Amino acid sequence: MSATYLYNGTLIDGTGHAPVPDAALYIEDNVIRAVGPQSAVLPPLGKECQRIDLHGGTILPGFIDCHVHLTFQSFGDQDPYFVPYTYHVLKTAQYASATLDAGITSVRDAGGADRGIQRAIDEGLIRGPRSQISVTMLSITGGHGDDYSPHLGRALENPLQVSGVCDGADGVRKKVREVIRAGAQVIKAATSGGVLSPTDNPEDAHFTLAELEALVDEARMHGNIKAMAHAQAAEGIKNAVRAGFHSIEHGIYLDNEAIDLMLEHGTYLVPTLVAPLAVIKAFEAGRRVPSYAVEKSKRVMDAHHESIARAYRAGVTIAMGTDSGVGAHGTNLEELYWLTQIGMRPMEAIVASTKTAAECLGWSDRLGTLEAEKLADLVVVRQNPLDNIKSLADRENIALVMKDGQLIVH
Repeated sequence: MSATYLYNGTLIDGTGHAPVPDAALYIEDNVIRAVGPQSAVLPPLGKECQRIDLHGGTILPGFIDCHVHLTFQSFGDQDPYFVPYTYHVLKTAQYASATLDAGITSVRDAGGADRGIQRAIDEGLIRGPRSQISVTMLSITGGHGDDYSPHLGRALENPLQVSGVCDGADGVRKKVREVIRAGAQVIKAATSGGVLSPTDNPEDAHFTLAELEALVDEARMHGNIKAMAHAQAAEGIKNAVRAGFHSIEHGIYLDNEAIDLMLEHGTYLVPTLVAPLAVIKAFEAGRRVPSYAVEKSKRVMDAHHESIARAYRAGVTIAMGTDSGVGAHGTNLEELYWLTQIGMRPMEAIVASTKTAAECLGWSDRLGTLEAEKLADLVVVRQNPLDNIKSLADRENIALVMKDGQLIVH
């Protein structure tokens, strides 16, 4: 049995409680056995363990990103129409490693990763965060997840993945069964148009309420699997909440009725504030960005921030997510700064990325906070993020990352 003793740090445990100075953690294998003031947390007498002096750094739970796409990164130098699918699969190892090195120890993959990629990470074949996967996104014909290319006059189909295109309640039920068969642990559907798709608009609702109710009902029949909605249009958001979706992703055009419905149903909001910003940043850097994506990103940005700010003030539960893959993998923690720009205090942004994110994924029994008997996922940073929340996105600031009791960065 391996043991690790971390000491001489300031503890931010993810619960929102005040920081604990001069703190320590004692870990056996992959489980936290004790955490708290160093005076009260010491390794057992006679027990051999690795001792790590944190030199006054700040100890935080491993961060959780509730919305990533580990299998792709938009706006690269190569035309995706001419890149073999296996190349994308192999690049995933690079993306997953960058995510973990940034302090993200767990993710919910919102489309792209399958059970093979998940297994490769879980078994240590490649480095990366633990994951909850959706496999692919369900979409109406011509919707945000329909890869039909006006340029080619046909769909750009990935032979390694289930197509998510479906229509009608019966078609939706069948597609839910197919993605669960492929390994989905959460069902994702586009209940509105989006920014990066060429043939739809973020202001338009997709799927009928009856179709979405069929999706949620079918998912519940398979071990009570939850549903997440790519939902930008107000009506698309409201239809998803009424149908029983667990979380709303993006939430660009939230109106007061949508916010009230989310509060009534206890629906999570995953804002991904950095996603439209990443599109514009890529364009300004001279990357290959379609003109429609730039136009729509600029169109939605102000409404996006205003919607999330109103939802926060109303008390909607916010869990951190980035849509990483639209922006560069490994830059995930930039989202915390933007959460503070819609009104959150730095501690609230940290809780949204740890405790609340773990609750959103249904993993709060073992992750999200630094408490005894939880898994040993943690990050140590050199600067106190309560003084400078932007510092979390600085890779040079990360002193240590531990996932499942294993030192990843040290």
